[in-house]
Amino acid sequence: MSNALVSIQIIPKTKDGEDVIPYVDEAIALIDQSGLRYEVHPLETTIEGDLSDIFSLIEQMNEAMIERGSTNVISQIKVLYQPTGASMDQLTEKYRS
Repeated sequence: MSNALVSIQIIPKTKDGEDVIPYVDEAIALIDQSGLRYEVHPLETTIEGDLSDIFSLIEQMNEAMIERGSTNVISQIKVLYQPTGASMDQLTEKYRS
């Protein structure tokens, strides 16, 4: 059972004002490869899973941005840690049709 929801907006500083979208696409690809459940939204992506797995993934995402050529990366995150279980569906079910 998942114990955390983490929303992340990753903001890499690109070379010479280069477009960030390919960087963000790479970060989302890493999330997809992790096998963790996630949803992409216009300004952030929400990941559901074990808190330590998600934090490890965020570290991988930041390292990938540097390897791609970013000089630094800002990762804005929001964390819901709930040891009894955390679910995107549970928190949003009343808003879904």
